[in-house]
Amino acid sequence: MTDAPRPRTGGQILVDQLARHGVGDIFCVPGESFLAVLDALHDAEIRLTVCRQEGGAAMMAEAHGKLTGRPGICFVTRGPGATNASPGLHIAKQDSTPMILFVGQIDRSAREREAFQELDYRAVFGTIAKWVTEIDSADRLPELIARAFHVATAGRPGPVVIALPEDMLVETATVPDAPAFRPVETHPALAQMVAVQTMLAQAEKPFAILGGSRWSAEAVRRFARFADLFSLPVACSFRRQGHFPADHRCYAGDLGLGVNPKLLARIKEADLLLVVGGRLSEIPSQGYTLLDIPGPRQRLVHIHPDPEELGRVYSPALAINASPTAFAAAIETVQPPRTLPWAAGTETLHADYLAWSDPTRITTPGTLQMGGVMAHLRKALPADAILCNGAGNFATWVHRFWPFRAHDGQLAPTSGSMGYGVPAAIGAKRLLPDRTVVVVSGDGDFLMNGQEFATAVQYGLPVLVILVDNGMYGTIRMHQEREYPGRVSGTALKNPDFAAYATAFGGYGERVERTEDFPAALARALASGLPSILHCPIDPEAITPTTTIQALRDRKRT
Repeated sequence: MTDAPRPRTGGQILVDQLARHGVGDIFCVPGESFLAVLDALHDAEIRLTVCRQEGGAAMMAEAHGKLTGRPGICFVTRGPGATNASPGLHIAKQDSTPMILFVGQIDRSAREREAFQELDYRAVFGTIAKWVTEIDSADRLPELIARAFHVATAGRPGPVVIALPEDMLVETATVPDAPAFRPVETHPALAQMVAVQTMLAQAEKPFAILGGSRWSAEAVRRFARFADLFSLPVACSFRRQGHFPADHRCYAGDLGLGVNPKLLARIKEADLLLVVGGRLSEIPSQGYTLLDIPGPRQRLVHIHPDPEELGRVYSPALAINASPTAFAAAIETVQPPRTLPWAAGTETLHADYLAWSDPTRITTPGTLQMGGVMAHLRKALPADAILCNGAGNFATWVHRFWPFRAHDGQLAPTSGSMGYGVPAAIGAKRLLPDRTVVVVSGDGDFLMNGQEFATAVQYGLPVLVILVDNGMYGTIRMHQEREYPGRVSGTALKNPDFAAYATAFGGYGERVERTEDFPAALARALASGLPSILHCPIDPEAITPTTTIQALRDRKRT
């Protein structure tokens, strides 16, 4: 790639732009619609990960975007290839993750004839993506790809979709490369930080809730120092637990599903709330009940990088249009008041969190205790391990009982998408090969994208899957038993031998049926150096850490 314009195919121009913007990884399922791009990648210094299904490829790209803060890149073919990728796009939308999905498209001359696998991508993805476009001319590739990087990362990050007509990719153009993109940062005004200091000085029970994207390791450290200086209690939003270290004396827990009641009570009692980066959407707001809408009882300071989010649901006393990274830098200029009347309460909240998150206090039916499994994982895994999960009741074991300490230690979809854990782990291990990457998955969740275990084997990525198998779609069964006790319909599963599944793909597999057998099995899986599955059947009665199916039935009948 050179700066001087020279004749290049559209496929080559496209790949050159990706390199120009710092792309190091692409995740794809190949298609004949973008063969010119695949050919250009043959000689490029961009790593290509070939996946087994477009949904898995899109989730890998989304996880890459979460970890780097830069757009994850995915290529899929037209029609069903594009629609298969839609779950990954939806995750990027709801999780505020920068991502660009490139879709091969039919020849320009065949448009609007309902050609083979033809779709109108603006219509299909217009409500999911931040921007959808189709590039009609190769000489506009540098301009529009540069725009895609800016759109994906600006304000509230999200996905962009670009359709690439097959014939455009093989036409030749002489056009210069675009300058490398730089993310736009929004900073708080000095007057706003003075107002924050004044409001903290006036508060008796302040509280901070951290969420959203556009955080960094340095931003997490800065906010932790600020919280320590102010003895300020802090909670993380749903599946955003990397924003604040769990072992910090000010950490009060997370606002997800099955929240500690003491944490909710403290937030409702607060007279000042700092909401940094998040939207306080349905899950963290406990079904929009935690704060009054539109005017919260608490004085609300809402910090968000997208001005359209400020005042959208909650009317803040102070709205600050800034990224969490910029706000965390500015907050270090704020000085604490002489007295901190809330300090003792912060210590109590952290003690409550420690008790709530102690897995040894939990006993469930069956010979394999997930509380014991989590207790051993806390001892055996490094503090910076990356834990990945999709959706299901099994995820509670991770969110409640794993103490997240690394800012990039959690990959989980706030959108609640099943099947995310395995592809996210592969995306993480591809990017960070020296980190321990663990998937905690349910049986229904795993088989949504379990075929990507083959991708881990193909590229030698030793991710570990702890597969919690209760023979059902557990979350739906829980709701079913609560509403229609004993009337089981549409939620039972007959599962394969998941250990054999792992070995059939070329990985390591082992079945673990007793709590005391788990430590040795974990050691063997990690020592294998292979992608691994520990198949962990649990008693179906153990529907959550705190209740059973029978208890749900009894509660409904009374």
